[in-house]
Amino acid sequence: MADRVLIPPTDRAPERPPSDLIWSLSGQTMGTTWSVHLVPPPSQTEAVFQSAIQAELDRMIALFSPWESTSEISRFNRMAAGPLPVSDEFWELLSRSLDLADDVNGAVDPTLGALVDLWGFGPPGPRNVLLPVPSGEEIEAALRASGWQKLRLDRIKRSVLQPGGMRLDFSGIAKGHAVDQVSDRLLQMGATSHLVEIGGELKGCGVKPDAQPWWVEIEQVPDTPAPRTIAALFDLAVATSGDWRRAFVHGQRLYPHTLDGATGRPVDNGLAQVTVFHASAMMADAWATALTVLGPLEGPQMAEAHGLAAHFVERADPGLVERMTPAFAAMMDEEEA
Repeated sequence: MADRVLIPPTDRAPERPPSDLIWSLSGQTMGTTWSVHLVPPPSQTEAVFQSAIQAELDRMIALFSPWESTSEISRFNRMAAGPLPVSDEFWELLSRSLDLADDVNGAVDPTLGALVDLWGFGPPGPRNVLLPVPSGEEIEAALRASGWQKLRLDRIKRSVLQPGGMRLDFSGIAKGHAVDQVSDRLLQMGATSHLVEIGGELKGCGVKPDAQPWWVEIEQVPDTPAPRTIAALFDLAVATSGDWRRAFVHGQRLYPHTLDGATGRPVDNGLAQVTVFHASAMMADAWATALTVLGPLEGPQMAEAHGLAAHFVERADPGLVERMTPAFAAMMDEEEA
């Protein structure tokens, strides 16, 4: 079966890369790995870029990681009821998360930390395999401490009001934001052509020295009959949410890490995977989560209404069924389309 090739429409000619070299760097962050391929400007060293990238990622952890006890998000999560002044970047990410939550009626919600912990996907660690899944009473208790509409922001003082017991969690948006921040840092350092990847979220800028774009292979659901998909990331990001990527099995049932704030439970709507392309990795990440929660009917409708290039894979009786938005189909190679 021939590969499916995705090429984003663009009317902008690529700029010449700053050199003829490609450096490949890597490391660990946010409980996963990162990798960067970049075309370096003259008179720079790999060590300088390695250090700058790691410093940027360490800064993300200091702001948004609930696994880091001294992080800004951890300070909010363990405080008593009351206001907490926050940094400009924390304020910006939280505000954008809440705006998106409002747009999609909570399909992505940064206030579900109590539920994330309850289901074993947060800092306390996985649930004991000998324990039953959370009870209705436990879920209701976590829901009472959750909900984007319950969070209040003081825009004058730049503070966030902790209502009491609420725990923030940016897992549906933080990796994408980190990808954007690393990309911006590389642009500032003169590496105008690069590919950034953190835990499967990717963003490509510019082209390689041979004038080829940064080609990436899109993750696929295991055992899918669909063709291998490769995409050209020319000033473009891609994020994938899949029920098989991070989950646990209990009683022969799969419980994925993506939670539905309306039910307090892991999503169970038949969607196996959602892939979203966007100029911003943060928005691609957030939309992939939101569309997964919205499900196989409302998700494609929402994606099309917002002009998103999105691909859906649903587990149906005949097997895996794929759907794509018009913007996604427009990226397909003409021969396949």
